[in-house]
Parts: sequence; C-alpha cells; structure tokens
Amino acid sequence: SIINYVALLQMTDDEQQRTEYLEVLSRQSQRLKKLIEDLMEMSRASSGNVAVEITPTDVGEALHQALGEFADRLEQRGLTVMTKIPAEPVMAQCDGRHLWRVLSNCLGNVGKYALPGTRLYIDIGSAEGKVMISLKNISREPLNVAAEELLERFVRGDKSRNTEGSGLGLHIAKSLMELQHGQLQLLVDGDLFKVMVTVPQGA
Repeated sequence: SIINYVALLQMTDDEQQRTEYLEVLSRQSQRLKKLIEDLMEMSRASSGNVAVEITPTDVGEALHQALGEFADRLEQRGLTVMTKIPAEPVMAQCDGRHLWRVLSNCLGNVGKYALPGTRLYIDIGSAEGKVMISLKNISREPLNVAAEELLERFVRGDKSRNTEGSGLGLHIAKSLMELQHGQLQLLVDGDLFKVMVTVPQGA
C-alpha cells in the first residue's frame, strides 16, 4: 500500500489528491511502525529475552490503571465496563509492568473487536494460591476461529477483516504471562469471548 501510494503521489499534480495520498501514507506508515514494534516485542517475549522482576503487585491497582488508559476508547465504542474488584488489595507475585501490558493488550482487543453498545465484564478473584482476572465481552463479528488458534501469531477473529492491529497482541500477552509463571487462556462460546489471566498469589 505504501509503495503504491508513493507511486501515485509521484504521478499527480492535483493538490487535493496529493493531500489524500499523504493522509493514507501517514496512516499506513503508523500501522507499519506498530507492526514492527509488535514483531520485536513478540520476538523478545517468545525467546524469553525480556527482563522480569517478580514482586508483590496489587492486581486491582494494575487493572484500574489499564482501564484508565482505555476508558475513552471503550466509551467511544459504547461499551459499558462492569467490574467486580475486591475492596481489599489482591496481591500477586508477578512483574507489574508486564501485567499492565497484558491487561492493556486485552483491553485493546476489546476496544477493536467487541460489539458496540454491549458490556465488558471484568472480575478479579483468588483461589488455591492463584489470582484470576477474567474479561468477558461479546464479539462484533462471528468468531470463526478456535480459541487455541486465536493465541497463535497474526490471527484475528475474522480473517477477512482489514482492521488495525497485527494479530500479535494476544500472542504477546500469552508469552508475557508465561515469563511470569502465569497463564493466559481463552474461551470462545458462540459470540462470547473470554480471557482468563492467572498469576501466582503473593503477600
């Protein structure tokens, strides 16, 4: 796309067309930049070449921070966030930076692919020495890919869509959770899309 629009830009003297082509080039260049960044992060995370600092982390606080960043985007999509977060701190043994990135990737996925005007349910719980964070939403498009396949690289829920994103977000999140001795699982039930993030509980 970038190569084609550069060629079109070189062939036209029409200022309106040049402006339109430059806007497309700017947009596509940003998408390419994000793809390269995601590829580099995926490579580091998959190979374990990422610094991990396991410390006691307040999971509720990490979730509040991530929700704060995505609040406007979720609101623009008409998504109502329903949370069940314990009043007392829920502590986990994990890397707070990486957990925040995982939650950001999950919320970014919701912002892109959830059905507008529906609810996003987020719960935090703990049991058997583990802390669980679940995010549930209704997909905008039919989910024609198995949950396991959605965790692979470059896969999106609807392969025919031409949307923003590299299809690497969930794969990166899964790799980052494994580096923290945690887990990321998906459940697809009809149009219901559920992400379960699990980390070791900690004081």
